Amino acid sequence: MDKIYVVFWTQGGNTQAMAEAIGEGIREAGKEAEVVFVTGANLDELKAAPKFALGCPAMGAEVLEESEMEPFVCDVEGFASGKKIALFGSYGWGDGEWMRDWTTRMEAAGATVLNGEGLICHETPDEDGLSECRELGKQLANA
Repeated sequence: MDKIYVVFWTQGGNTQAMAEAIGEGIREAGKEAEVVFVTGANLDELKAAPKFALGCPAMGAEVLEESEMEPFVCDVEGFASGKKIALFGSYGWGDGEWMRDWTTRMEAAGATVLNGEGLICHETPDEDGLSECRELGKQLANA
């Protein structure tokens, strides 16, 4: 399967910008990218995919968004074993605790998190941040 899914949740657009840059990196590496907001994602397609990316900003007290992304991630935990997953998101405060917690959850579910950690950008990703996102997309494509 050459299609790689990039599933994200965003409130202000920062994590969406990251998702789109990851999609660009996937395409630059010669694969097909499907960048989709979490409510439009198909769990059956993700179950069949050997690798994919998930993105969510830090919310509240450094947690995943609770009404749409958290339930989705709970579903993914049920089939994450053996998958390669890239995690990403933006934050406005804190020190990235939500991403460390998310990485630990996915690894505990049996997934391999690319680079052993998620990619985070403070607020709106600048060109360096977007470049890191494109590189993450290329890494995922070639993983």
